[in-house]
Amino acid sequence: MPFINVFGERHNAEPRLGIQANLAQFALLIVINAFVGGMVGLERTVLPLIGISLFHLHSDAIMVSFIVSFGVVKAFVNLFSGALADRFGRKRILVLGWLFGLPIPFLLMWSKSWYWINVANMLLGVNQGLAWSMTVNMKIDLVGPRRRGLAIGLNEFAGYFMVGLTAFVTGYLASCYGLRPKPFYLGIGYVLCGLLLSWLFVRETQQHVAVEAAQRSSSQQSEKLSFREVFLRTSWRDRSLFAVCQAGLVNNLNDGMSWGILPLFFSAYGLSVERIGLLKFVYPAIWGIMQIVTGPLSDRIGRKGLIVPGLVLQAFALALILMAHRFSGWLFGSVLLGLGTAMVYPTLIAAVSDSVAPQWRARALSVYRFWRDMGYAIGALLAGILADLLGYAWAIGVVATLTFLSGMVVFVVRRHRAAAF
Repeated sequence: MPFINVFGERHNAEPRLGIQANLAQFALLIVINAFVGGMVGLERTVLPLIGISLFHLHSDAIMVSFIVSFGVVKAFVNLFSGALADRFGRKRILVLGWLFGLPIPFLLMWSKSWYWINVANMLLGVNQGLAWSMTVNMKIDLVGPRRRGLAIGLNEFAGYFMVGLTAFVTGYLASCYGLRPKPFYLGIGYVLCGLLLSWLFVRETQQHVAVEAAQRSSSQQSEKLSFREVFLRTSWRDRSLFAVCQAGLVNNLNDGMSWGILPLFFSAYGLSVERIGLLKFVYPAIWGIMQIVTGPLSDRIGRKGLIVPGLVLQAFALALILMAHRFSGWLFGSVLLGLGTAMVYPTLIAAVSDSVAPQWRARALSVYRFWRDMGYAIGALLAGILADLLGYAWAIGVVATLTFLSGMVVFVVRRHRAAAF
């Protein structure tokens, strides 16, 4: 008789594709990704203010260095996470990501110099690059080709809603108890829960990849690509994939600016930490919640029809935040920014998955996520330098313009296509 685990699933049962057939594991991975997102949310409100108030950093470019270190490390970890997952298994890489996350909350609470804050964010980059990548890949493995948009939408909903919720809670705690250490106590719970759930209850999904591959035609199965070939095809040679990669980079470019510069922009207008926390909650919360709608919607109407208007809406939202001079305007702009990002974010991942074979999908997604998360570093560094030289308004305005231009690139370059696999 097959062994039945605590979720009521049989370990030696033949793997089947689909959400319903893998509901317990799918739901577990959603919960785990909420904890992954919470680790990023720890920093969204409080850390830029710590740099100014506690470490007395006078350069915006130096202050946002924590985002640069996070983005660069996460991008390169993303690049190799797919190959590592194919070689060692998804579950092992997921658990490894959580092990790198263990020191992070303690470094954020007790660091005596900004150097150690940057070290914490390098570890956060590894944690996110491994753990978030694996939750995405494992859900795609489980559901098969027909419900990718829904699967990714639910995954990103859990992660980014928790980013926003944690940003709000840490802002509230900081307003009550100070910027450190109490706002970061949440991180200890997040990392322990994520590690234990991943170690004890998550099951490997590589067998589901084999099932999907077996359902393909022999010509599709015979295509074997090296990592170099996957990198070149995803980054440049396939024009539709190139359009997706540049859009992902620009999406995170404006998110990196939002992370590092907007709290300082709002603070310069005299906004309290608690109200800044509310604004930093609204943007990722709307982003997270609406992905439940935009993910499956992209399965129905196609990817390009959400990516282009989503980028244009992001640009408009940033322009609105720049032109507004009161809380209500910033709040409305944050709502629109979250909505535009929700239209773009899961759709881009699904667009990559549509265009590649399952045998090299994890590596192609890793390449896309490499370019996407380099946007954190580029956006934060660009915004920091512009803020130092010209002020916050120029930083926000330039990023808004780049976001609009990225939408036009997708409109011109990317072909409309249904799922290729």
